[in-house]
Amino acid sequence: MARDLESSSSPKPAAMGLYLGALGVVFGDIGTSPLYAVKECFHGIHAIALNPTNVLGVLSLVFWSLTMVIAVKYLTFITRADNRGEGGIFALLALVPSSERKLSRRTRSAVVFAALVGASLLYGDGFITPAISVLSAIEGLEVATDAAHDLVVPLTCGILLALFLVQSRGTSGIGKIFGPVMLVWFIVLAALGFGYIVKNPTVLAAVNPVYAFNFFAENRLHGILVLGSVVLCITGGEALYADIGHFGRGPIQLSWFSLVFPSLLLNYFGQGALLLEHPELAVNPFYGLVPRALLYPMVALATMATIIASQAMITGAFSLTRQAVQLGYCPRVTIVHTAAHTEGQIYIPEVNRLMMVVCIALVIVFRKSSGLAAAYGVAVTADMAITSIVYFFVATRAWGWSTAKTLILVGLFLSFDLTYFGANLLKFFDGGWFPVAVAVMAVTIMMTWKDGRAELYRRILNTSISLDLFIRDLADHDVYRVPGTAVFMASSSQFTPPSLLHHFKHNQVLHGEVILLTIASMDVPAVPDEKRLKVEELGQGFYRIVAGYGFMETPNVPQLMDRAYKEGLIPCVPPVSYYLGRETLIPTGESGMMKWRKQLFTFLSRNSQSPTNYFGLPPGQVIELGVQIVF
Repeated sequence: MARDLESSSSPKPAAMGLYLGALGVVFGDIGTSPLYAVKECFHGIHAIALNPTNVLGVLSLVFWSLTMVIAVKYLTFITRADNRGEGGIFALLALVPSSERKLSRRTRSAVVFAALVGASLLYGDGFITPAISVLSAIEGLEVATDAAHDLVVPLTCGILLALFLVQSRGTSGIGKIFGPVMLVWFIVLAALGFGYIVKNPTVLAAVNPVYAFNFFAENRLHGILVLGSVVLCITGGEALYADIGHFGRGPIQLSWFSLVFPSLLLNYFGQGALLLEHPELAVNPFYGLVPRALLYPMVALATMATIIASQAMITGAFSLTRQAVQLGYCPRVTIVHTAAHTEGQIYIPEVNRLMMVVCIALVIVFRKSSGLAAAYGVAVTADMAITSIVYFFVATRAWGWSTAKTLILVGLFLSFDLTYFGANLLKFFDGGWFPVAVAVMAVTIMMTWKDGRAELYRRILNTSISLDLFIRDLADHDVYRVPGTAVFMASSSQFTPPSLLHHFKHNQVLHGEVILLTIASMDVPAVPDEKRLKVEELGQGFYRIVAGYGFMETPNVPQLMDRAYKEGLIPCVPPVSYYLGRETLIPTGESGMMKWRKQLFTFLSRNSQSPTNYFGLPPGQVIELGVQIVF
């Protein structure tokens, strides 16, 4: 009986951990939006007149945006499109069928391009989120005292600098306090808003969508501009979808409906009630809710909450980059695992340095959260629209849903997504150009790298010979073999690696055991261990290993070899040497890619992470063989 009681109660602590974890990671971005969303509507660049009609109209738009986009679109439908438990734009793309019977090659190419644009826009979002979140929190000091005016930007830059500098230490330690801090944050949000709703309960009428329609009828084009600020209340929807693999759909839904959603609504409606009573506080209505004696503690709590929201975006950028590398859309980067037992906790110094410089530069250039708010919406809304489009192809082609019924559903999603996107495009020259510029550069790099690798692969295959032919030819000749094992990294399991051909051509000798290792990237988040390795003995001391890795995993060749040895799949004959090919690319203006793209690909290839580090190879056992390739 005691054992039964213990087993029945054991899931509760785990469930509570997932609940708190979801609060700390998934809802950090959307949870800090009250700091600036309402303020931008009534005191931002495109502020609307502050009167009861407009206040109720904005609150109605906030309510229905949170309801339809987050609660209905993402939590009810989009999060169902998980790839073996993982979410995000690349996981969604992997669900799109590759068979031409279900989807033509041209259509799939268009869907892939759209997904790449969506992923690229997330980088723009990742740059802006830490800057606007921390800056808006520190701006609360200006409400407390005018003397803090000149300190806001330096303090924000200092906090961001510290945040990025500690990334190399990992988040496992500090991550334990994310959930409790955000739990306190949401409770405080609800309490602050509730106090003013009690004073002016008429704001609750804004749940009626008629107020939203009246808002547009009265303000017309100006109302659409303000909608571009309202959309700030739903930032974080894509992060919510991307993080379902960490916590599961259930805990995320529970966190949203039990605490996050009601807390956000109470705070937004409380800010509306405050503005009806004190319109002069439109300069910062969030901190207007806070009793003056609690302003400094509230600034501290808001700063912690925004750091947590920023941390989630930084970690998301690391994960997105690793997925792009594994899928072949990004050059190799330095991937450092910061937790021994957690595959998902990684640190990428190149991405971290870039984000640090750009985030601090954004704060210095824009100086106010209002300036950054104009840049924020474009990336978020465009990415949401792309997710809806890719979801349509997954639902109709992979799941077999009715095209007509799916069109109605996705059309409803797009009616919100495209309206928000159009409203934010009107702010293009106020800062919206920034995420677009980031997306253009990122897409250019991704497509150039993918096409460049394909072009390089074709050139290498044109000069390669069949592996079976090479081994048969060895059998007919007396080739000198030396003791030991040579591991040759091969991009194709069917052809002889150029590094092996060059080694044999110049040294006229082979190791006693030759292993040809191919790392195969799979369209799944992770490959089960029992399906990871495929080993084939080819004769003449040759073995072929194909190791599959998902886009959420990082290959480690020594670990693969140890496993293959222990399972008796290949003989263990030391010493072991790893042979890599080092291509020197010479771009030309001949057929294939445009010359400027070839030059960009050459630059990216030259500056990509060394395969020795990327595959975790011991440097003292690596031999690189160079070859010049004209392409």
